[in-house]
Amino acid sequence: MLLTTICYIEQDGRYLMLLRNKKKQDVNEGKWIGVGGKFLEGESPEECLLREVEEETGLVLDEFKARGILTFASEGWEQEYIHVFTATKFHGTLRECDEGELRWIDKDKILDLNLWAGDRIFLPLLIGDEPYFSLKLSYRGDELAEKKLYRYGSFILTK
Repeated sequence: MLLTTICYIEQDGRYLMLLRNKKKQDVNEGKWIGVGGKFLEGESPEECLLREVEEETGLVLDEFKARGILTFASEGWEQEYIHVFTATKFHGTLRECDEGELRWIDKDKILDLNLWAGDRIFLPLLIGDEPYFSLKLSYRGDELAEKKLYRYGSFILTK
């Protein structure tokens, strides 16, 4: 089981997005995603988030918000639990990423990008500032085979 983080950094109505086009054998090749990555031994989700964002972007997060958890299952790939965050306060200088192309994208244009089908489910939740969620996504290749969304608010679970 793989543990990872992903962050959608916001500035001026845009999210910082990463077009994954530089790594070999990348499950996300050709897709636009947020920034983040794999936990190192002993890291918390927050420690992983802060390290990965700085490594991939050069930016240091000053504030961030836990938004949800993704359970990602895809044939031929290890099951992954992805901790989803957003951030609006940061400092530093954006630099080139060795995993792909970073670009600020207007939030109302995000769904026009080449995204995973499951991202089209949770990104509107982030953009709409919905409460914490859990989303299970099962894929066969690039095809979304199953989805289960749970929303949490005031400690009440809704489907």
